[in-house]
Amino acid sequence: MFVCPYMSRSNLFYRNPELISYVRVLHASPNAPAVDIYVNNDPTFRNISYRKFSQYIPLEGGGLYNIKVFPAGTTVNPIIDQNLFIREGTIYTVAAIGEPSNISLLTVEDSPLRPISPGKASVRFVHLSPDAPNVDITLPNGNKLFSNIGYKGITQYIPVAGGTYTIQARPTGTTNVVLTVPNIRVQPNKFYTIYAVGYASKTPGLQALIPLDGNSYLQLYRPSQY
Repeated sequence: MFVCPYMSRSNLFYRNPELISYVRVLHASPNAPAVDIYVNNDPTFRNISYRKFSQYIPLEGGGLYNIKVFPAGTTVNPIIDQNLFIREGTIYTVAAIGEPSNISLLTVEDSPLRPISPGKASVRFVHLSPDAPNVDITLPNGNKLFSNIGYKGITQYIPVAGGTYTIQARPTGTTNVVLTVPNIRVQPNKFYTIYAVGYASKTPGLQALIPLDGNSYLQLYRPSQY
């Protein structure tokens, strides 16, 4: 389930290009209903269901943004009402996480903007399973990609060769496999995040969501006006 800068004119007319930020949302709260999300009281994302990502949207400039999350189709009694600071010229995934009775937002910055190792794919891991223990993310032979990642943990990207992989999640320090994800295809010079969602001990069970991150393709500069 795997799921352009343009500047070169005379200095006489030069203006700094406007930096744009981008945000997408991920519904990662198991058993929570589909949601509508309002940004500064504007309806921005509609009917986002569990395990789904929105498209990225541009935000003009940085600063504090008020985020309200409602059960889809409603506009009263938000289940989340939270202010987030968005840095200018930055790409984010904002995840709704936790138990439905204690849902909150986690901000994941989708950076850097250049490959950390040219010619390699860049991969990281985010732990969003509210009842799962700390985990190691490994290859089937036991080689560790990420170690001892707890709930809400966000790793740095690591470089890997382009290709097809199987990964496993194991409670930290054990060989017990709690999740196997086969056939993960990654391409050179692209960024991917492995999001672990769901429950370790009940339904819906553990799953991995592996989107292409926006730092693979989004442009952060609006062309200058002359």
